[in-house]
Order: sequence, then structure tokens, then C-alpha cells
Amino acid sequence: MTTGMANDLDDIENAQHLLRDAVDSLKEGFALYDENRRLVMFNQRYAEMNKAVAHLLKPGLDWEILMRETARRGIYADAVGNEQQWLSDRLVGGIEFIQDFELRETDGRTYLVSVHPTRSGGFVVTREDITAKKQAEVEQRDGDLLIRKVLDASAAVVTMARIGDGQILYRSPAALHLFGPSKSAREHYARPEERADFVTELLADGRVDNFKLDLRNADGHIFPASISSQLIDFKGEEVIVTSIIDLTVQKEADALIRQVMEAYPAAINMTHAETGEVLFSTPELKALFGPADNSQSYYADPTERESYLKDLRQAGMLKDRRMEFVDAHGRKFWGADSSRLIEFNGEEVIVSNTRDLTDELALSEELSRQRELLFQNEKMSALGELLAGVAHELNNPLSVVVGHSLMLKEEITDPGLMTRIDKIGTAAERCAKIVKTFLAMARQQPSKIESVDVASVIETAADVVGYGSVSGGIRITRNIPDGVPPIAADADQITQVIINLFINAEQAWASSGSGDHIDVSALFKSDTGMVEVIVHDNGPGIPEAIRARIFEPFFTTKEVGEGTGIGLAFCHRIILSHGGQIELDQTRTSGTCFRIMLPAAKSDDVQTDEPANQISAPADMRALIVDDEVEVGELNAEILRKEGFAVDFVSSGEEALERLRATEYDVFLSDLNMPGVDGRQIYAALQTHFPEMLSRTAYITGDTMGQSSLGLLRDSGLPHLEKPVSPAELRELVHRLLTDHKGPTDG
Repeated sequence: MTTGMANDLDDIENAQHLLRDAVDSLKEGFALYDENRRLVMFNQRYAEMNKAVAHLLKPGLDWEILMRETARRGIYADAVGNEQQWLSDRLVGGIEFIQDFELRETDGRTYLVSVHPTRSGGFVVTREDITAKKQAEVEQRDGDLLIRKVLDASAAVVTMARIGDGQILYRSPAALHLFGPSKSAREHYARPEERADFVTELLADGRVDNFKLDLRNADGHIFPASISSQLIDFKGEEVIVTSIIDLTVQKEADALIRQVMEAYPAAINMTHAETGEVLFSTPELKALFGPADNSQSYYADPTERESYLKDLRQAGMLKDRRMEFVDAHGRKFWGADSSRLIEFNGEEVIVSNTRDLTDELALSEELSRQRELLFQNEKMSALGELLAGVAHELNNPLSVVVGHSLMLKEEITDPGLMTRIDKIGTAAERCAKIVKTFLAMARQQPSKIESVDVASVIETAADVVGYGSVSGGIRITRNIPDGVPPIAADADQITQVIINLFINAEQAWASSGSGDHIDVSALFKSDTGMVEVIVHDNGPGIPEAIRARIFEPFFTTKEVGEGTGIGLAFCHRIILSHGGQIELDQTRTSGTCFRIMLPAAKSDDVQTDEPANQISAPADMRALIVDDEVEVGELNAEILRKEGFAVDFVSSGEEALERLRATEYDVFLSDLNMPGVDGRQIYAALQTHFPEMLSRTAYITGDTMGQSSLGLLRDSGLPHLEKPVSPAELRELVHRLLTDHKGPTDG
């Protein structure tokens, strides 16, 4: 229903009650007598002003009886002692128009009385108490003007007619203009059967509101109308008082609104609140739900509409209420429904707009995932800084252990000592890999990308865990189908990720007493170019309350001393650094399932190791090494001396620059971070004073995380090695320096 329609209906209802309200609100006493001088209606003020005979005032009271009774009781001063003449003056000559006749009662009160004959032969009596106020004359004129406006100038189309023959007893000026001087209301109806239905309903209920039908105007044109009628008693018979609204303009407006709504690109619906019957729907809504006759078919849960309607009736309107719907193709989806409850044609109607939230929820989920990823990255950055600091402190002593163990391995021939040195070397190299892994985590990139067979990585992880299992009962099954391509990854790091997941599962089994099996599978997703590795155990699973936090650094549910909270954070960091994803599959109802996505290897993604070159240096080749860690510097010097170099080792940048001024060197190996003259100042001195040494210089450093160090390595473009450095890596670096320096034509 439009606002205009509502206003029209209000006007009609107001017109029906306007006369009664106006009469009751008058300050004057008011009484209406018909052509038979019988009282039709009066207000409370009229009864109060005739309090001596108030008990006689009822509709149908004869005017003559009222006059005789007032004369007999001596109410009016003019009638005392002169009753017959007083009555004769008022009864014999008939009712005439009397304006502002002052009438004194014997109790001393004075009234200003007016008598107005009506068109139907009756008359209206008004009384005004002018005892207290002399201004009553003005108020009486205002009241008389209001009554005239209500009775004679009403804009409402109102008729009063007999039920049987439809004879019109009264019509307002607006009704006369619309229908002309017709004698019977039957002439107003375009179809007699519609009047019969209308009268049947009216007789049953005593009133009818907003009955829709077609009427015929004075020109014979048929127009849509809404009529509201009520049965009243008039002169001893029941008559119909009817108010009429011409709906022509409204129908045209409704048609225009319907045309606009049908062209509006939104899923809008009008439904009957109680039954759900669809009254109107836009093409967008039909495309969403199909051409349904009832809105109850929209809901995935049939009981949802009941609670929805309850909430709507309580609030009057709802905005973006989320509900699960079923579209025209049977697909369930979440939607947002904004609704308002209105009255339309006397019925409770829901006007609603439904939005499909599928794309919006997917975007929201992706944004949430990205926010979580950013949050994890921020925490991992903090962890990376910590790991970088730890790694830097371990680099120098590890360099000494790794270097000397490898050198001893090359020099010793005794089998017993060789076994012990192998153990030392293996442990030292493992520590070195851990340190480099820490640095890779801090940098958010793997140490070395190569083509890695997924099955071999899983096999290695299973062997390591099976060998070190504390329970001895771990069972790992592998399901790696043929055709799964290799991944582009750092094999050591991915193996460590799988090992961590295996260990976590075993520890969960031990603490809960349930679980003994891990299933590992892999498959290739050609649409994304990713290999998915799935690790699923049959243990107790991860409680729902902590699932969102499992990748947070230092978050753990284990007892103090039993867990650091770094394991899964480490896995998360490593997988992200490979351009992949790791997530907990929350759809599984039993155990714990992790899904790891890693990019499949491409030929241009893989780094290949060139075989280490042995250095065969002439006796006159000289090398300069500067490192503030004396043990590291001396170790590197010893490695080069064994290759035939004459090596000078210094522990400060100042000494290194002095040696460069005094001696020519074929190779210069410099630390980066040193007290006093550091690596950047050495590079500046090389550019200014020893430019020929730039092609012979390399850095050996334990700090590749600091912004200053990264900036220097990037700006200088000089080769570098990260500590700890193995003898083979050092030989390879020196060989590359010598090769680049000699050029392709030098012998």
C-alpha cells in the first residue's frame, strides 16, 4: 500500500466520524430534530443545559412533548404564569429559523438559542451558555460555520440509501458531482452481482471496509472504487451509509509503481504475512527463487519462516536478517533479508528484499583468512627476529666445529677416529642446517630450491620418526599415486615439517591414550599447479576452542618443559616461504588432519648444485682474511693454506686496509659486522683506493638479516657465504673469485 492510498482511506474514515466528532466537540449544546420534530441526535452539552428534563432526552423524543414538559415544570421564566400562550407561540406556527434568541431559565441562567430548519424538514437546535461569557456569540458563529462545512461542504463522497430498493436518502455534494442526481444507489454499480456480494457481506457483519469493485459515474464511465459502508438505523429502518473512494488515480499510480519495481534490479517481494502467498515479485527475485506461488518454499528450514515472522511482527521491520534459502535450482545458500510489515488492502503484508550472500561470504572468508595470515606473519616476523639473533650467535662457534671436523675427516685415516669424527661432523652439520633453517624462517624464504620427490620426503620423515619413536607403536601408511610431480622445495625443510606433524601426533596419542595410525597421501591439482600433501591421524584431535591459535608462535597446551609452541609455527612459516599453504582440515570429525599445498616443480624454479671445484693455487698466490672472530678466521686461513695459498689473517678492518696498502692479494675475504671499520667501510675503501680488488673480494658473515647488511650485499653485488661455512663451500667461493678475475681468455 502506498502512502497516498493510506491517506485516502484515512480521509474516508475521518469523514464517517467527522460529524459526530464535531458535534461532540462543540462547546454549545446541539440537538438535531427530523422533519417529524423527533430528536435524532444531541450532544452532552445539550443535555447539561436541559438538566431538568435531561432524563427525557432520547432519540425519537417528540419536540411538542419536550416543550410542554418544560413549560409545566416552569423551567423558562417567560413561560411562568403564561404556559398556554408560550406553547402556542412555539407549536402552532411551526418551526422557523431563529437566530440567537436569548432564553432565560428560572434558575437565573441565560442561553443563546438558535433553531435551524434542515433540508429534510427537520431542524437543529443549538444552545450556548452566555451567563459567564459575553463572547459566546462569536463561539456560536464559529460552531455554526463548522457544522455548515461538515454538512454542506464535505469533500467526501458519502451516500445514505435504503437496503432493499437502494433509494438514496442523502448524498454529499461530492457524491452528487460524481454520480449525478440518481434516485437509487443501484445505478452506481457497474455489475449487479458485485452489489449483491457487497450487501451480503454487509448484512452479515454490519459493516464492510475497503470493498473493491467497479462503479459507474454520472457520464456512464466505469471506474475502480473502494467502498466502506455501515448499517445504521434511520427513522426506524436500517439504511446503508457508504463512503466511496475513486481508485482511478491510485490504480494508475499502482501500475506505474509496478512498472518501476519490475524494472528495478533488486530481488523484491510482497507476500501475505499469514499465508506466505506471493502478491508481487520482481524479475530478479523470480530468477533467484523461481516463479513460486508461496514464499514458504524459499526456506531451507521450513520452520525458519515462523520465527522470522514472529521477529518481524515484534519489530515491525528487520534489516539484513541472515537465513538459509533454497534457490530455483535447489542450491542452498545464505541470504540477507530486509523486510517491513505493512497493511495493504486491509491485510498484513510483508515487503522484503533478499540478497544472495554467497559471494559476500566468500569474500569475507577470504578477507578473514588474509587478516589471519597477516596476523600470523607479524608474529612470525617477531619469531624470525628471535631466531635470527640465536642463529647469529651460533654461527661462529658452529663454523669452527664444522670446519675442523670436516678438515679432520679429510686428514685422518684411522678407522676408529674416523667414526668418531663422522659423528662429530654429522652432529655439527645438523646444527648448521638447523641454524640455516632458522635464518630461512627469519627471511621467509627457503635456503635452496630444488626438485624434490614427495614420496622420498615422506619416506625420510617416516624413517626418522619411526627410528626415534618413544612408543615404538607408530604406524605410518603412505598413499602416493604414480604421476604426482616433484615439488619445488628445500628438501630438508619440508622433511622437517612432515616430521613435526608426525611427532605432534605421537605426543597427542601418548597424552590421551588413543591413536596409533597416521595416513599420509598426496595428489596433484592440475588446475592450480599445486601438490597437496594430507597428513591424517586417528588421535584425539584438536579441541575446537584452540584451533584458530595452533599456528601462533609459542602457543602450546603442553606442560611447561614439554612444549615450546614453535613446532606448528615453524611449519606454517616454512610452507608459506615456499609459496604454499598449510591448514587444519576442520571438516574431519575424527583425529587431526593437516593439508599442505606446495607448488609443483618447474625447470626454471630448480637450482642445481655445481660440483665443488678443487683449487690448485700457484705458490705465489696470496689471500687476505679479516674476521673479528679469531677462531673462525684462523680456520678459514688454514683451509686456504692447505690449498697452497699464502694467507694473511687479521682481526680488524683497520689492519685489513693497512695490509691492502702494503701488499697485493689475489683473494680478499671479509667479515661484515666488526668493531671499528666494518664491511661497509671496507667496501667504500675498495671503491676509492683499491678498485682492482672488487672482483677479488667476497664476504663471509653470520648476519644476513640486518637492514644494513642486506643493503650492503645488495648494493655491492659481491658474492658472500653465510656462516657456518664448510671447507667445500669456501673452496668453491675462492674458485669462483679466481675464475671470474682471470676471465675467459686468461690462462
